[in-house]
Amino acid sequence: MSATAVEGRQWIWFFAWMAVGAGYALGVLGALTIGLFVLIITVVATILLRRDPRSPAGLPGLVSGLSLPLFYVAYLNRAGPGTICRAIGAGGQECTDEWSPWPWLAIGVVLLIGGFVQFVRANRGRDVTSAPA
Repeated sequence: MSATAVEGRQWIWFFAWMAVGAGYALGVLGALTIGLFVLIITVVATILLRRDPRSPAGLPGLVSGLSLPLFYVAYLNRAGPGTICRAIGAGGQECTDEWSPWPWLAIGVVLLIGGFVQFVRANRGRDVTSAPA
């Protein structure tokens, strides 16, 4: 098997673990709504991923995945902080309180880059010719 095929599989593991990390973050952020259901699905996905002995190569994706719901929260609060009013149909107005998006964005960027850097470091020295198929 070629080295690029093995490296490609490592990236697949990275993105699989990234999805699991996003599930855990979404489960915690949505604890009062859909969080419990998301956590159940995420725990099952974790168990299934851990059953494959090749999956730990992508484990740093878990850290990067934690960033995805944080980016969504930052996007939802992009007009904040403060009370933000928007015009709605029939001349009405809808107002919502929004947080500052910057802390959410900053933490998300740190997690995304941190997981990516750890993945690259962990797999840089890996001998791809002896990796299992």
